[in-house]
Formats: sequence, structure tokens, C-alpha cells
Amino acid sequence: MTQAAPSSASPFSIGPDGLRVAVRLAPGASRTAIDGVIADSDGATALKASVTEIAEGGRANAALVKLLAKEWRLPRTAIGIIRGATDRRKLLAIDGDARQLQPRLEEWMARFRP
Repeated sequence: MTQAAPSSASPFSIGPDGLRVAVRLAPGASRTAIDGVIADSDGATALKASVTEIAEGGRANAALVKLLAKEWRLPRTAIGIIRGATDRRKLLAIDGDARQLQPRLEEWMARFRP
């Protein structure tokens, strides 16, 4: 079961070469969109996203990367899936300076909070 994440929780964390972001992906959805921030049953916070592509042959993952690259105005090559390629729960790496990326993406994410 998932629920809305507390307003102070963030799916972003600093990694060795940039930023990490936890994502909960819904493939095969009726629309491609960012659906907000959620807390999973284990308490982990994740960005909730849906894509119309099905989870076959990496198509849903590619659609997710394309969506996030467009939303965050980053090249697709700057975003990689480092865990969960075949799972709905994923950990993505965003290459770049985490000190610059994190405030920018936290500001972007604020529009999904109540």
C-alpha cells in the first residue's frame, strides 16, 4: 500500500557522482506523467510516475528516462537506472553536481506537495 509522503520527505539523495532518486513506476498506464511523491509501506519515499509504455524490453524504463529528462531539462544520457530495471521500484542516478541538482529538483518537486 502506498500513501502520500510527508512534506519533509524527499526521494532525492546524494550519490558518488551526482544525485539519486527513488521512483515507483506504473507501466502501461493511460497517460505518461509524474503523479507526485509517495511513501511505500516500508516508509521509503519515492517519486511516483506512470508511463503508457509496457514493461517489456525496457520500453517502460526508456519512457521513464525520457519523461524525467524532459521535466528536469537534462540530457537523457545523464539519467540511468542503477537498481530495479525489472521492478516497479527503481533507483536512478542523475549525473552532475549534486549540490546544484538537488535544490533545483527539490524546487521542481515542490509543485507536487499539498
